[in-house]
Amino acid sequence: MALTIDQKQDIVRKFAINPKDNGSSRVQVALITSRVNDLQAHFQKNPKDNHSRRGLLKLVGRRKRLLEYIRREDVQEYRKLIEELGLRK
Repeated sequence: MALTIDQKQDIVRKFAINPKDNGSSRVQVALITSRVNDLQAHFQKNPKDNHSRRGLLKLVGRRKRLLEYIRREDVQEYRKLIEELGLRK
């Protein structure tokens, strides 16, 4: 399901670097992760929905590119973000 405005604002507040930040790489990765998690629940009910699966793969690719950028710029920030989002074990 799509994110509500309140959910999106909560994510932006949690991952923003400063109060006016709403589009930094950290925030984008957090929003994409939320959408990916929602789509995973969708695929539990609709396993043959290949059109949405393509969208999921595009989102995962975008998230991967953003994470690579963050890792290049600041490794400590990257590790902190990965742990907060629970992306890797």
